[in-house]
Amino acid sequence: MAGQFEALPGGGAAVALDEVEISILRSLAVQLLELIGPGDEPAEGADPLAALFAEGPSEPPSDPALARLFPDAYARPGAERGAKKTEEEELRALSAEFRRFTENELRARKRDDVLAVVRSLDALTVTGEGGAVLKLTAEDSLHWLGALNDLRLTIGTRLQVTDDDETGDLYRLPDSDPRKPMVMAYLWLGALQETLVETLTA
Repeated sequence: MAGQFEALPGGGAAVALDEVEISILRSLAVQLLELIGPGDEPAEGADPLAALFAEGPSEPPSDPALARLFPDAYARPGAERGAKKTEEEELRALSAEFRRFTENELRARKRDDVLAVVRSLDALTVTGEGGAVLKLTAEDSLHWLGALNDLRLTIGTRLQVTDDDETGDLYRLPDSDPRKPMVMAYLWLGALQETLVETLTA
């Protein structure tokens, strides 16, 4: 999986993918869509503006991966920093209020990013050599960047990767380790994300 994004003249990016890579990307994207969940379609005849002000959940998701995708807006210091109970309660209340009015919109944006990935992959025509060149507009590149980031966050959470972990340790996993396929996907997505960022900032 050595494909790397390259900048296109006039904006956008392109990457060569083989059939296996296309299949893996689409499968991961669909799984992420299922994790994020379906959007709430407004009822027929309902005021479309009402959906903009609909309240979302106030508590963080119980699934660790979703909690990483939709974190609390205000960190909770906890006992290790000597935070007082009243301070923790205030932060919890602030986070709940922020989440109530922003999570639905954030979920919709993340869903749109992943849907853009699925649609662009479905639009590819695989050649007789078993691959295709994915060409993205500047707008689609931003959708892909968001989706790639969310995929890595999700997989990293499942692998229990922390900010302090060295990715070199992941490279050294034996082939017999059941985490190896997920690790390879995590590292590959990181390379795609990095090269896509480079095309957007060049």
